[in-house]
Amino acid sequence: MVIIMSQHFLLSAQARTLSLAKVFRMSDQEAFETFKAIRWADNDGEAYCPRCGCTKVYEYKTRRIFKCKDCEAQFSVTTATIFASRKLAIRDLLAAIAIFVNGAKGVSALQLSRDLDVQYKTAFVLAHKLREALGDELKARELSGHVEVDGAYFGGYVRPANRKIDRKDRRLSQNRTGKRRVVVIMRERKGRSYPFVCKSESQSVPTILKRVANGTTVYADEASSWDGLHASYDVRRINHSIQFRDEDACTNQAESFFSRLRRAEIGTHHHISGRYLQSYANEMAWREDNRRESNGEQYLMAVTATLNHPVSRQWKGYWQRAKT
Repeated sequence: MVIIMSQHFLLSAQARTLSLAKVFRMSDQEAFETFKAIRWADNDGEAYCPRCGCTKVYEYKTRRIFKCKDCEAQFSVTTATIFASRKLAIRDLLAAIAIFVNGAKGVSALQLSRDLDVQYKTAFVLAHKLREALGDELKARELSGHVEVDGAYFGGYVRPANRKIDRKDRRLSQNRTGKRRVVVIMRERKGRSYPFVCKSESQSVPTILKRVANGTTVYADEASSWDGLHASYDVRRINHSIQFRDEDACTNQAESFFSRLRRAEIGTHHHISGRYLQSYANEMAWREDNRRESNGEQYLMAVTATLNHPVSRQWKGYWQRAKT
């Protein structure tokens, strides 16, 4: 008897539709036309003014900029997007996005700086701009149906003492630095995710009540933090000290998200500041939600998200105001 095992999607040819080599071989004109086609896809790739919306524009022959015939504003293909005031070539931006989406557990700024041959500061801000654009779709998200809820601690570190007699249990709150934060994930089964950061699981309940629709079945562990959800939802609990699944009651999808975020923290970035923890959580939620999409489709989604996102108020001119 011959047993045929189904191939995992990520190992199949359908999951590999993006060629980094093809992106790096793009000419400047090809990269420009790609950006142009994606940004103005709603106008068949033809430019229109980002200020007044007028479609009567003309392009300068000597530079890749446009001018509106109505309001006379000059603009480029990245004006009023998250890449506004860029210094990198458009081809390098496309290459950065391709490298970024190919990292299953994220891409460090150091690796990105080496791959693009740019300064670390440039790669750091660029990666965070991509995270901001990808996480923007989460802002108005409401979950329903069957939703798993769980929380996990990330960030913060206490260096262990040299001698065993001097060491402290770093799991206890009194031995923490105060920088450790809880990432709470709400995740629809076979659906979307919504992560957010708070100081403790008990403080997350108001956000859950706001983001999860009435009539939803919520799955959670036995932690007392989730007791307040029973008044609003059909809550099914699982005692992880005994088992990980009790019929359909489990939080495996939430744990899958935490596994990806933990691998990113430990194996890729080695440290995630609490200041930026929400950005990394948003990135991993996007990766989890789109893990069944090919890398070519993820690439197109990421480029579209960046070109539809307005100028970043957090990351524009970051190093001019941040302490180095």
